[in-house]
Amino acid sequence: MSAAGDRPVRGLAQEDGGPAEASARGDKESPVLVTRRAPGDPGRGRVLFLHGLSNSSSVWDACVEHGRRAGGPELWAADLPWRGRSVAGWSVRGDLVPYTGDALRAVPGGATVVVAHSMGANVLMEFLGRRIEEGLDPFTEFGVHGLVLVSPFYRRTAEEFDWASLAHSVDNMAPLIAEGIRVHAGDRVPRAARHHLAERIRDWVGPYGWMRFFEIYLRTPALRLGGFTVPCLVLAGADDFAAPPAEGRALADGLPDAEFRLLPDCGHFLMIERARQFATLLDRFVSTCSAVRPHGGPGPGFPWEHDR
Repeated sequence: MSAAGDRPVRGLAQEDGGPAEASARGDKESPVLVTRRAPGDPGRGRVLFLHGLSNSSSVWDACVEHGRRAGGPELWAADLPWRGRSVAGWSVRGDLVPYTGDALRAVPGGATVVVAHSMGANVLMEFLGRRIEEGLDPFTEFGVHGLVLVSPFYRRTAEEFDWASLAHSVDNMAPLIAEGIRVHAGDRVPRAARHHLAERIRDWVGPYGWMRFFEIYLRTPALRLGGFTVPCLVLAGADDFAAPPAEGRALADGLPDAEFRLLPDCGHFLMIERARQFATLLDRFVSTCSAVRPHGGPGPGFPWEHDR
């Protein structure tokens, strides 16, 4: 497979109320499409956003808009194989984790901070964990100085998983999708329509897509968190019924250098429901990470060298 290099793409970012040109790696048919969403100030670092299952880069729109207005770091967002209707087609091909490396390589100069939500956070941790197990330092390799893990799924031990865990995850899939539609669209989509659309999206994801997520979730007890040597910020919504905040707190407790923040009055999509607070926390964290280490990274683009 191959992908296009940098090219101007109109309409992918809005700046001062009008269309802006954005640099993109890949195209809409690529399994991974990475787009610069805000030019920002590269001297303040670069941020890469990774979305969760059946979402897309649009899940970060509210946060990106706040960051653009504040003149924060350069912002990039990935559309990953598990986005929307693409999920079923890519999930049957096997291991999705290596695609995370493609997203990291696509950011010119490297992403100072990687922000990942839900399944995206778990795929990111699994990708980094595999590199660590191979004796590599993925943070130096990709120029990553910090991680923001948003609404992650995590359990300390394998014994914490039981049949009830599996049933809870399956049963809550459609309600979680419906919740995402609600926070995205507000009252523009009636409740009955949200429920119907959520079931359709769940069916697009299918058993393969869901299993890819749960397989990675099941591996969280095996993560070598001691090898995550960069500062981490773990964020959870107090009302999240899908990824319990206690799991985010347990993850932060297991990381060598992590802060846990619980945001009140919001659920799984806290970057939308509490966009201003989220953007403020992110800007502060990125500024700290950029000050601790010199900015820079490989950013060699898409090699598409892995076999799936």
